Amino acid sequence: MKVVIVGGVAGGATAAARIRRLDEQAEIVVFERSGYISYANCGLPYYIGGVIEDPEDLTLQTPESFFSRFRIHMKVHHEVTAIHPDRKTVSVKDLKTGEEFEESYDKLLLSPGAKPVWPGLPGMDSDKLFPLRTVEDTFRIKEFVDHNKPKSAVMVGGGFIGLEVAENLRELGMDVTIVQRPKQLMNPFDADMASFIHSEVRKHGVKLALGYSVEGFEEKDGGINVLLKNREAIHTDMVVLAIGVTPESSLAKDAGLALGLKGSILVNDRMETSVPDIYAVGDAVQVKHYVTGEAALIALAGPANKQGRIAADNICGGDSRYLGSQGSSVIKIFDMTAATTGINETNARNAGLHVDTVILSPMSHAGYYPGGKLMTMKVVFEKETYRLLGAQIVGYDGVDKRIDVLATAIHAGIKATDLKDLDLAYAPPYSSAKDPVNMAGFMIDNISKGLKQWHLSDAANLPRDGSVTLLDTRTVGEYSRGHIDGFQNIPVDELRERIGEIEPGKPVYVICQSGLRSYIATRILEGYGFEAFNFAGGFRFYDAVMNDRALIEAAFACGMDK
Repeated sequence: MKVVIVGGVAGGATAAARIRRLDEQAEIVVFERSGYISYANCGLPYYIGGVIEDPEDLTLQTPESFFSRFRIHMKVHHEVTAIHPDRKTVSVKDLKTGEEFEESYDKLLLSPGAKPVWPGLPGMDSDKLFPLRTVEDTFRIKEFVDHNKPKSAVMVGGGFIGLEVAENLRELGMDVTIVQRPKQLMNPFDADMASFIHSEVRKHGVKLALGYSVEGFEEKDGGINVLLKNREAIHTDMVVLAIGVTPESSLAKDAGLALGLKGSILVNDRMETSVPDIYAVGDAVQVKHYVTGEAALIALAGPANKQGRIAADNICGGDSRYLGSQGSSVIKIFDMTAATTGINETNARNAGLHVDTVILSPMSHAGYYPGGKLMTMKVVFEKETYRLLGAQIVGYDGVDKRIDVLATAIHAGIKATDLKDLDLAYAPPYSSAKDPVNMAGFMIDNISKGLKQWHLSDAANLPRDGSVTLLDTRTVGEYSRGHIDGFQNIPVDELRERIGEIEPGKPVYVICQSGLRSYIATRILEGYGFEAFNFAGGFRFYDAVMNDRALIEAAFACGMDK
């Protein structure tokens, strides 16, 4: 059996190694357009910032090491220019010599990845404007930074790559601005959770221009102007563009393979395309979202590796299936860690799901053990069924541990109420006897048994005409340092003695700093016959989100963050 693989990196290189492990006699040839067959794509921003010092550390395998270990022919600087399914060959061009030839196959695997979105805007040919997708892109940016010593940079795009590049350029001492058309960074997160990311980014001196649209670029005064719609241009020394990727599917399209979302390659759960003996994996393929069951594009290394293994199994006569992607991801943002899995509240509602959320602010480990830090968790679940749909966490320690537990729970089909029953490891330096994941489960279990909540989206519409009681159960000192207008202050520890101050027969909307004291207050109020609603997230959450919204709107009205 002869297998030809188009593209290396995560999906193609993984498949090649797996095929060899399953079939010692197979002839395997990999064609890679770039000069690198298997590299640490996610590490590229950290080489620019000097965190990764040796460029060879980015290279996971070389053609020589692959051949030595697996006897696989890795042909770099070779571009596959056409697929001929009728005669089971591909056209190949050697980019160094210009030679063109055809290569036959019994099985063909496409792993072309995705290409950066490169809009047709004026000034895109500037040598001060850079994409970041390949090792070669990284070296170009690094060389520009080392040679020209730029003092400022604009990052167009506020996703994973955008934030990582912005952090690394800022750590080099550059003045960095992120320009993003949506009014939030990191779209996998809900806007309220993104508020904490914005705060961390601002704290480290990165300016945010959220809600701004880029209309072009213009070299001027030795630098480059980023031209903005209805805004003053931003002058800078360099621009990195990372506004997203699109599937690299031109080969598949020209060969008549069926296409899906945004021109992605359509595959079944065996990673087979619409043409016999042709498989496809990675960022170029359409997948099923594990939570919603809908078609999706999820460009992440983990899914690409799994798909490569599954395709290899099936090429070698097995029957492996890809169950779908749920978008589990984590990112370092200066000192903060942010992570997400499944779908967020916004996308769940857009999908027509009837959802609720809990928001909590637990410590990363036992409060009595030194060094514990707060994290903010948002868990999304379906009402009535309590199906676990997604989670988002921002914090400093222990974020990755909790998101992985929640990702596993989603994959296993564990109900949100059953998170309370998970038996998770505990020692004071690492967790609490009631782990944050358990705490989320306790909260959802309470809701399933009748506890009522109110949310940030309800705040502006709460009546101030006396028809309801608005109650802040924090201490007098906390209340005096900031509170929501219209809320009266009765500390929770005084509530029983002062219950007569609350008018009977009216619903009571309760808030505290984190949600714990207000929960206790709702239980007390229920014991006295009141209908009580606990605020999801607490005043800390409310204040962070509202302050962030005010900063974004002020910057949008008057100019970017200062």
